[in-house]
Amino acid sequence: MRHYLKVGTGSNASRKLKVFFISDIHKRKIDEKLLKKLDKDIDLVIIGGDLAEKNVPLSRITRNVQKLSQLGQLFYVWGNNDREVGEEKIRQIILQHEGIILENENMQINCHPTWGICGTDDPSCLKLDVEQALEKIEHYQNVLFVSHQPAVWEKVEQIYHPTLMLAGHTHGGQIRLGKFGISEKGSYESVGGRGKLISNGYGTTTLPLRLGARPECHIITISYTE
Repeated sequence: MRHYLKVGTGSNASRKLKVFFISDIHKRKIDEKLLKKLDKDIDLVIIGGDLAEKNVPLSRITRNVQKLSQLGQLFYVWGNNDREVGEEKIRQIILQHEGIILENENMQINCHPTWGICGTDDPSCLKLDVEQALEKIEHYQNVLFVSHQPAVWEKVEQIYHPTLMLAGHTHGGQIRLGKFGISEKGSYESVGGRGKLISNGYGTTTLPLRLGARPECHIITISYTE
């Protein structure tokens, strides 16, 4: 899915920041056909947690990360299922492919010096620290914030309002009957130069089935003035 965000009041946005976001891969293999269709000028690739779960072969996780890392600079935040395959194993795979694990921290985005990217650990591991993640966040004009669970956003917005917020976890309910599901369907909204995206996610968990909440990944094109 494609989304667009215009930041600032200038009529001509001079810069573009293009982000590929995928979450909740779980047991699924990244589709080669999908990768070939993606834009060639992606700046950031963000894995929004649940890259894996129990019993997913390490070879599949490695392949997925390797394929995604070829698209652009790779960032990752922990999901509630990832540590089921072993925390150190996940760390090794991400670092092997020059990815950066955002664990309650922020940093400058390469080639976009006015932008920061910020990510938190998942609440399930009891290591979530929003205040630490947002430390010195005022150094950036704009911030892209990533957490696996959108429930974290409420704590973030008590302190700071990022330019773009990304999350997954809900699977859009995964199996929906009309308007009804165990979670709200994924959505993207932008108001006043700020955006929020909750993804349906790419894979499935528990049951290998989706109904009324299609799998998805996202390209977000941000136009901004410096």
